[in-house]
Amino acid sequence: MLLPASDYDTLKARFRWSLPPTYNIAEAVSDCWTMKDPQRLAIRQVLQDGSHADWTHGELNSTANRLANAFRAKGIQRGDRIALLLPQIPQTAIAHIAAYKLGAIAVPLAALFGTEALSYRLQDSGARVLVTDTSGLAKLSEIRDNIPDLELVISIDGGDTGVSSFQTLVSNASDRFETLRTSPDDPALMIYTSGTTGQPKGVLHGHRVLLGHMPGIELSQNFLGQSDDLLWTPADWAWAGGLLNALFPSLSLGVPVISHATRKFDPEFAFHLLEKHGIRNAFIPPTALKMLRAVENPGKRFTLNWRSVGSAGETLGQETYDWFADEFGFPVNEFYGQTECNAVLGSAATLGVTRSGAIGKPTPGHEVAVIDSEGNPLPADTLGQIAIKRPDPVMFLEYWKKPEATEEKFIGDWMTTGDQGVVDQDGYVHFIGRDDDIITSAGYRIGPGEIEDCLIKHPSVALAAAVGKPDPLRTEIVKAYVVLRSEEDGDDALEKNIRDFVRNRLSAHEYPREIEFVDSLPMTTTGKVIRRRLRDHARAEV
Repeated sequence: MLLPASDYDTLKARFRWSLPPTYNIAEAVSDCWTMKDPQRLAIRQVLQDGSHADWTHGELNSTANRLANAFRAKGIQRGDRIALLLPQIPQTAIAHIAAYKLGAIAVPLAALFGTEALSYRLQDSGARVLVTDTSGLAKLSEIRDNIPDLELVISIDGGDTGVSSFQTLVSNASDRFETLRTSPDDPALMIYTSGTTGQPKGVLHGHRVLLGHMPGIELSQNFLGQSDDLLWTPADWAWAGGLLNALFPSLSLGVPVISHATRKFDPEFAFHLLEKHGIRNAFIPPTALKMLRAVENPGKRFTLNWRSVGSAGETLGQETYDWFADEFGFPVNEFYGQTECNAVLGSAATLGVTRSGAIGKPTPGHEVAVIDSEGNPLPADTLGQIAIKRPDPVMFLEYWKKPEATEEKFIGDWMTTGDQGVVDQDGYVHFIGRDDDIITSAGYRIGPGEIEDCLIKHPSVALAAAVGKPDPLRTEIVKAYVVLRSEEDGDDALEKNIRDFVRNRLSAHEYPREIEFVDSLPMTTTGKVIRRRLRDHARAEV
């Protein structure tokens, strides 16, 4: 989608959206490549024993056709919701493609969800179908009576009482299916927000969401689509990051994707995977990148072939950015967006658009600004809310069954993000923090990102999160929750050492006046720290 350019300004100036009258995600990621080159590698599935199984575009498409026919035979129609509770495996992609071919709405669900999270999403979405595995069936058995709309349950591990076998369904169905002609605005995908505050909301996207992602993902992967590109992400394909920052854009460009089902990110294994398969491109969320820092001398120990790494989901931070560039000889391309409107800010080292501590510049095709409470764009170096102007192809259609919440998301034509930021004099946007994460202390407004970035520079600290704790004198004080490296023990002396480390590098009003050593931080399934839980914990101490 992006035309070649030697610099960012030229790339941005010449870009124009051109949405076709009909567009279907299944056609873009599967049908077109099946017609062009059915033997082209689509997905390489790395199995637990280290072996792998390859899926061509032709195989992926014919299996999706069979599943779409099976859905139709079971009475599933256009607009019905099909929930997918599966790990990062080819059957996940197949189920997505089959749903889009039929004109249904795919509802991805993270395999790590517990029964309460699953019950809420299945009820709220009104899903008629659930495609899952043995692990998902075990969870479903505890909540089945609470989900009256669910009519068809399909297991990739074989059938059982009240459960249909994925393999039997596709074996008995035709491998010919004509993908429904849909418009770019027709509903295709509903992803539930991670719920860092309040109940999760179903973010409904049209088929155009993939078109809307393409410039940002191509940019963040230094023009993804080169002849030898091969992409991998540890991000769950149930998350917008895994699906729309990695899987779908890659397939649509004909770039093969590595899949590996795992329940826990292992940084040592990640480097072995990158080396063994000669992976060229990766989308790695910031938390995972910070965990990679724990591996000793990876740039020397592993022979890596990668040429681009994109990262998004929460702020990367200067420390991790600098470490990666020093270790591997090229910078991470940090980009920014939300489930509602993703990949709207970005970086591209090949164009010289990269800055330590910044989340990028506006991606071609997107109008992004830092605004005040009235919707007015603010001048450089002024704190405000990051916002995206509509219309925009990557922007969501609505919050499912929540028109008031949809309306509240906008100030005029600006979609608000709830994220505080500033634009510097060169046009780079810097993330300061979520509205509810900002710490107010002695009249200062403090974003947690800078404190956390400083904390992980300390040699004893593996991960850290900073929140505001109520204080009668200062309104709030900074409290840090710190995960130490495995060989370290937390004591009063180390706490003082870390506190002084931050105070000497930042300022007297930003350093954490309290530090609590913890074994782990509460995370969403997408790898974001749930600071709300830490704030609640801190407030309960007062």
